Amino acid sequence: MPSSSMTAAASSRYLLDLLAQVPDPRKRRGRRHSLASLLAVGIAAVIAGSRSFAAIGQWAADAGPEALAVLGAARGAADESTFRRAFALVSGDVLDRVLGAWLWTRAARSQGRLVIAVDGKAVRGARNKDGKAPHLVAALAHGIGAVLGQVAVDEKSNEIPAVRELLKAFADLAGAVLTLDALHTQHDTAQAILGRGAACVMTVKANMPTLYKQLRKLPWAAIPSVSSVSTGHGRRARRTIKAALAPAWTGFDGAAQVAQLRRTVTVNGKKTVEVVYLITSDRRAAPATLAAWVRGHREIENRLHWVRDATYQEDKSLVRTGNAPRVMASLRSLSISVLRLDGHANIAAANRRHARDPQRTLKLLQAA
Repeated sequence: MPSSSMTAAASSRYLLDLLAQVPDPRKRRGRRHSLASLLAVGIAAVIAGSRSFAAIGQWAADAGPEALAVLGAARGAADESTFRRAFALVSGDVLDRVLGAWLWTRAARSQGRLVIAVDGKAVRGARNKDGKAPHLVAALAHGIGAVLGQVAVDEKSNEIPAVRELLKAFADLAGAVLTLDALHTQHDTAQAILGRGAACVMTVKANMPTLYKQLRKLPWAAIPSVSSVSTGHGRRARRTIKAALAPAWTGFDGAAQVAQLRRTVTVNGKKTVEVVYLITSDRRAAPATLAAWVRGHREIENRLHWVRDATYQEDKSLVRTGNAPRVMASLRSLSISVLRLDGHANIAAANRRHARDPQRTLKLLQAA
């Protein structure tokens, strides 16, 4: 997640250069490889599909001295244990700030407006002896699937305050739109977003029974609707949305509109209906735009969390020592983002393509 100083630096520098900003926590004595080179090699290996420290070490051993030199590893390939020890000590907070700042400067703005989905994910394979798994909250740019920031959830806390911590670090949210699921429909979160000059779209479901019932009782039958239909893979989904001015009793600062969104999904002749309500601080957003933003919010699950699990097998990873699980999750998110920015829709196919030829990965990172 970017700070203003890091964002300014990232705007004119390449990714590989910025890795030097991450402090090396190791003792000076016995260091053979710089931390920046280890991170660069790790990123290259993950872009090529590496899922473990063993795989990263193997990629480094196969890459050859010329390729490693491009990544700053002038002393040759580090072995698996070197990556494991170094990544266990790296500050995940600093690494995420550096990577997030770089990605922030490259985020595409759809029609001049940045729309960001915020949601969390547990790294289940990294459970400690107490059964607790690291939990990370990420911010993803709608449309391109680039991760703009990430924070870890405190073990004694939950996602809700972590989202507000994530917002604090963004350099400039003015004019942006943040989409959040029902867990984050919180007064303090709405205030934090508005305080940064951004707009929010929050979802209200049955987990907020009083507000849900109040919104359900509004005269929706008298309000005109807008519908859209999508089909694919034997699934047909109709989304119908209606919007109205927000009543004062919603209790959310800056609430401008409320909306009813009805999803009717038919799969193999079986129909399911879900009705949710929305609260937004954007007074000019048309109903169809609100529906598009809510639909786009699902990208953080489909284009990030699912890919980390299905393609990189994150939940099956046995990396558990120190900060290593978070660092590896950050490298996976970065690799997905870099490949998305390069135009790849299928990350597994992109991994295979780069695994066949290390020069492709080097060219990608040299231009990044």
